[in-house]
Amino acid sequence: MGRADRLRPGPGEPACLARAARASAAGDPDRRRRDRRTVTRGAGDGARFRCRVAELGRRAVRRSGADGARVLPCRAGRPRGLARRTDSDAGFRRRQHAGGRAAGPAGRRTVSSVRVRPIVWSIAGNDSGGGAGIAADLRAAGAFGVHLCPVIAALTAQNSRAVTRVEPVDPRILEDQLAALEHDMPPAAIKTGLLGSDALVQVVARWVDRLRARRAVALVVDPVQASSTGTVFADEATLSAIRSLLLPRADLVTPNRCEAAALAGIVDDPAALARALRAAGASAAAVTGGDEGGELAVDWIETEHACGWLALPRVDTAHVHGTGCTFATAAAAALALGFVAADALVLAKMATANALRQGYPAGEGAGPVAAGAGFAGDPGLLPTLSFDTEPPRWVPARPVADHRIELYAIVDSAARVRQVLAAGIRTVQLRIKHAELPALEEEIRASVAACRECGARLFVNDHWKPAAELGADGVHLGQQDLAALGGAGRRAVADSGLALGVSSHSLWELARAKALCPDYIACGPVWPTTAKAMPWRTQGLDNLSWWCAAAGAPVVAIGGILTAHQVRAAASCGAQLVCVLRGLGDTPVSTVPFLLDALHAGSTDTPVAPPALPHPTIAPPPRSGTTNRAAA
Repeated sequence: MGRADRLRPGPGEPACLARAARASAAGDPDRRRRDRRTVTRGAGDGARFRCRVAELGRRAVRRSGADGARVLPCRAGRPRGLARRTDSDAGFRRRQHAGGRAAGPAGRRTVSSVRVRPIVWSIAGNDSGGGAGIAADLRAAGAFGVHLCPVIAALTAQNSRAVTRVEPVDPRILEDQLAALEHDMPPAAIKTGLLGSDALVQVVARWVDRLRARRAVALVVDPVQASSTGTVFADEATLSAIRSLLLPRADLVTPNRCEAAALAGIVDDPAALARALRAAGASAAAVTGGDEGGELAVDWIETEHACGWLALPRVDTAHVHGTGCTFATAAAAALALGFVAADALVLAKMATANALRQGYPAGEGAGPVAAGAGFAGDPGLLPTLSFDTEPPRWVPARPVADHRIELYAIVDSAARVRQVLAAGIRTVQLRIKHAELPALEEEIRASVAACRECGARLFVNDHWKPAAELGADGVHLGQQDLAALGGAGRRAVADSGLALGVSSHSLWELARAKALCPDYIACGPVWPTTAKAMPWRTQGLDNLSWWCAAAGAPVVAIGGILTAHQVRAAASCGAQLVCVLRGLGDTPVSTVPFLLDALHAGSTDTPVAPPALPHPTIAPPPRSGTTNRAAA
């Protein structure tokens, strides 16, 4: 960039402007930069901007004798005036350079940064008090950056103290609303709330099938049965229709405990209720418990990938109106963004806690909750996830700013341990997957001795018992290894005195790792790796920076880190340890000094700002047909 021969017409750019830019760049280096500077514009600047463009066009025609007789000024032959101006691409060119290329300094929106927002349909009731229903759904969708289409299924007359009337819409009105959206604004996800009648449930079920015949559409069912003030919204016919028509089509159902019991037809603990709802056809279930007592607000989740208690400290507030709507819509928004149910529920939990923190009074009764953008950047909102039915626990985020940044080598033998220690590395993991116990113990013993000689730390992968017996500093365990240990085994590891490192590849794994209060949490794979089979999508630097901000514990960057450039990039994201395996090469004494230099350079670089939301790392399962296999 910066050469005159690269200044060619942009999209929709008159040839005269490009030639003027090339002529300017050829004559004056300073003007070359000025010609490319960003045009920053505010309200009311449009007319002045267009006049300036026209002036440049006229100059170009006068100055360039080789352009040909018929080259016209920028505005020649076009109608004048703002009312007649056509603005292609929904006005996106208003934020471009004069030459048609996107203005790109940091912090300014550009053409390329305007993304298409996933669309969520909320088919629910309208709360005239603005607390719950569609009003809460709009706030939750805005927090996730998705576009919500409010489809009114019922009108309610209510305020902060009472509901005085509920009127379901005519099924034809609901049909017309959905038909209007079908082709122009098709949904990535649908969330249902207050439906009001079995006839409306039937309409929704037909439309879900119709839409799914052409594309994948996630369905989140919030089976609203009564208001928080006691008004009943769903009679037995409506409940029966939800049970028979919506549950078999639902990707996720989000009742509270009372609603779950009514749908399942049993009175039991939340785990049993969630299993019953999945047996009735729902792909996943979350039985929420925020309206119950206790220091922790806990929800039982039952999904393909994870089951257990999601827990956060209860928010002490009187303003709770719209909490259930917020949770369900947040989950639908996350599904629309491509997250699987377990990860979507982690984000929904975070968004709902944030909404409760920002609840405010509006009237004499309970005020509305207010979900807001940026909720996922607060490490205090990341919930913990238990292993199955183990009691939920809360682990607050820990400060990690004073943690020393290090290179973390993964090797497969004691001889290799000695090589990386000689090269200057002081944190090592011994990873030996397949070995007989006597040989494994000998490798661990020799590695422990080598690390003690130079004051280095040794972690052993998987084999925690010999690691503890032979004096290793810590153990690294994957999520499957931890699950296989069972509750007694995990308690034994915690009591062994070993430092604990835990793998995480997705949001639900991060929440589960947090519950163990580990000494570090690994985030990977940052880049594609062939070291072992990985079913997850790569994290990239955006997710790594988010992990470092949200985990509440030291983070290890791992996966596909082969070069000094990658080491530096990972360190600039805030990783406290950067893991290198194949990047060590055959002679670590030659490669490690460059990696260490890159590590320290990255630690002093301008930190990479985390995104508002991480991106999904687990591909959602393909959907075939209109109902779930459980209901077949």
